[in-house]
Amino acid sequence: MVAGASRFDKLLVKLGGVAHSRAMRRVVDAEWEPTVPALVQMVAVAGAPRLRAAFAAAGLDGIRPAQAVALVPLVAGGLHASDLADRLAVSRQAVAQAIAALERHGYVSRAANPVDARTRIIELTPRGRQALRVMRSNALDLEKRWLQTLGQRRFDELRKIMQALLEAESGAG
Repeated sequence: MVAGASRFDKLLVKLGGVAHSRAMRRVVDAEWEPTVPALVQMVAVAGAPRLRAAFAAAGLDGIRPAQAVALVPLVAGGLHASDLADRLAVSRQAVAQAIAALERHGYVSRAANPVDARTRIIELTPRGRQALRVMRSNALDLEKRWLQTLGQRRFDELRKIMQALLEAESGAG
């Protein structure tokens, strides 16, 4: 059953979404349950439609939630593409593709690096900062929904658990 669970978890990440998990669960042994990491991924994916709608409502076209994640590390200032890839823990190729799309739609710009003229620094534009504000607002709305679902005690417990897991994974490298 472990081999089936591993295959299923990979499929969930690839397909994304709760509907897929329900459909696929019928195929797998009825006693099987998704792993906690798979559930976390499914919760994250489930929020994407609301974020896309929030971007659209704000007039922010040409940005997908997966690309928008690349904007977050730029809040503190511009970064070289390789530094951005390191902070996001993704490949340089993935960052290059996301940044090209974000630049095309005006969310980031590339400026000369004052330290090394051979490289460029990726910086947020005002439109990129607006996208981050929409993301933050959407995340705060999501937290409110979770708080209503869980209640204050369980919500606070969830936050502490997630912080502990993040800290443990950050130190596990």
